[in-house]
Amino acid sequence: MTLRLGSTAPDFEAQTTKGDIKFHDFIGDKWTILFSHPADFTPVCTTELGLVAALQDEFDQRNVKVIGLSANELESHNKWIADINDISGVDLQFPIIADADRKVSALYDMLDHQDITNVDAKGIPFTVRSVFIIDPKKTIRLILSYPASTGRNFDEILRVIDSLQLGDKHRITTPGNWKKGDDVIVHPSVSTEEAQKIFPKGVKVVRPYLRLTPSPF
Repeated sequence: MTLRLGSTAPDFEAQTTKGDIKFHDFIGDKWTILFSHPADFTPVCTTELGLVAALQDEFDQRNVKVIGLSANELESHNKWIADINDISGVDLQFPIIADADRKVSALYDMLDHQDITNVDAKGIPFTVRSVFIIDPKKTIRLILSYPASTGRNFDEILRVIDSLQLGDKHRITTPGNWKKGDDVIVHPSVSTEEAQKIFPKGVKVVRPYLRLTPSPF
């Protein structure tokens, strides 16, 4: 099954560092970030998980759950978390899926097909650095894939969540390099006349197809 934006996130059962889960039950009524890691005790992954743990309050403020995945066993994950906490000075609390058999990785098409060095001792591919943002309706809203060699920018992932949540609540889109608090774009489906009524902070008409309004944040 090919996963696209708008697809329902596939459900699955898995062991995690916080106990067994059924993914859709885990999501509940929250936004969720599912992100994969090639393997435990690897340098880039260690820095990424430390960053995400440090951003826990930011995710909580946005009603977002975070769940990681790595292609190793649960015992390895638990030992690795101790390393992450020590190196980054954090207290990692979100679950990490134990996906040594790659079942979840295959379900979400996370396995590496381009880096011949990103494999385990048996030659089985590890994952690339995938990110899925999933909304409370279990709909996939964003898919990102980074190569194993490149760490992710989690400020960008927070930025996308802000944009998606704002767009779901208001009839707007966000421009390039937009950040929380910047002006937003009136959605193309909204006429300028209607926009002037529903956006009381005012509407700036740059072109008939490009209308800006102060952020509703």
